Amino acid sequence: MTDDLLQRHRAVLPSWISLYYEEPIEIVRGEGRYVFDAHGRRYLDFFGGILTTMVGHAVPEVVEAVSQQASRIIHSSTLYLIEPMVELAERLTERSGIPNAKVFFTTSGTEANDAALLLATTFRRSNQVIAIKNSYHGRSFTQISVTGNRSWSPSSYSGLSVSWLQGGSRLRGPLAGLSDADYLARGKADLEDVLMTTTSGDVAAIIAEPIQGVGGFCLPPDGYFGELQRILAPHGILYISDEVQTGFGRTGEGFWGYESQGVTPDMITFAKGVGNGMALAGVIARGEIMDSLGTNSISTFGGSPVAASAGVATFDYLIKHNLQENARIRGAQLRRGLEEAASHNPTIGEVRGKGLMLGVEFVEGDSKAPAPDLANQALERAKSAGLLIGKGGLSGNVLRIAPPLSVTEEEMTEAVAIFQQVLGGQC
Repeated sequence: MTDDLLQRHRAVLPSWISLYYEEPIEIVRGEGRYVFDAHGRRYLDFFGGILTTMVGHAVPEVVEAVSQQASRIIHSSTLYLIEPMVELAERLTERSGIPNAKVFFTTSGTEANDAALLLATTFRRSNQVIAIKNSYHGRSFTQISVTGNRSWSPSSYSGLSVSWLQGGSRLRGPLAGLSDADYLARGKADLEDVLMTTTSGDVAAIIAEPIQGVGGFCLPPDGYFGELQRILAPHGILYISDEVQTGFGRTGEGFWGYESQGVTPDMITFAKGVGNGMALAGVIARGEIMDSLGTNSISTFGGSPVAASAGVATFDYLIKHNLQENARIRGAQLRRGLEEAASHNPTIGEVRGKGLMLGVEFVEGDSKAPAPDLANQALERAKSAGLLIGKGGLSGNVLRIAPPLSVTEEEMTEAVAIFQQVLGGQC
């Protein structure tokens, strides 16, 4: 059955749609933190559909909200009032930290970042944008122009004028071996140089991930982006925090990833876990920025009644069960296990990240050269042991580990035992 489906997939879908594993699997059912494939095999899910199944599979409160709304009406569009969309927007603006905030809903993080850059360039009357090397903001024509990762950027052509700041690995390249203080000093000098040399000075915005997702969970020191914002703010340059992967308590340190950075964002983009698997995303922005478009606009599917109902139920479940705190506690448990395994494996260059967003980077010994083959082998071994994880990094040599925020102590203990089996010793 799976082999037949794989052949059908290859016949009618693009070759550039990635599939994990030498023998790809079809996931047909989920329950809590576990999923089941078409052959009935159970896996502990520590990637959550790319950090999307945020509170777990088949959570009764979310299922009931979707079912009840679908039994009434599935779709109407933003041409009509949608109460669940308004309810979710109220919850998000209250938690955003942005004064006088408003929300525009979309269906994906790519579209959310598109909307944020449309708002920024319109509000500032400039097409100049600052982005971070090793970043990923989406697959659309606009977003690949601000994605600093060649593996995900098939074209360099864009209507935006993009200037780049250093970012990414601290194991190799310009940031290798820098202390936090030196990293901060270099970043500030880099930004001031970019403003003076590669822009006209009238920049619309900077867009940045608090932790780079596809880039392999790379992150700067705490407070780094806050220092950059102090340089940008006098110029009126807007700060867009891409919280598609870091939002809703995943880092364990705050509801948003930007809270560790000393930043006051002008806009936040969100997606992934907000609907616990439903197609739901959006932008939170200061009211004056959100209202700056001088034309009509709608969203056919963004904030649909069913997706927004899932979003409200997911949000309420997250708060009721204090899942941000669970991410902090269980993330610390996971990190201890990963670091213990890494201490016996010279091919692991670094364990990094925060909360339930942790990366394990594979390297070629003392040279620290990326080792993507070793990461692929670990990915396959984890699958064979009943654990699903992700992969990323500029060279595809980083394991991305991000279970649902509701993961239990017992499930984490099970996962750590598998990781120690998969990672302990030279790969």
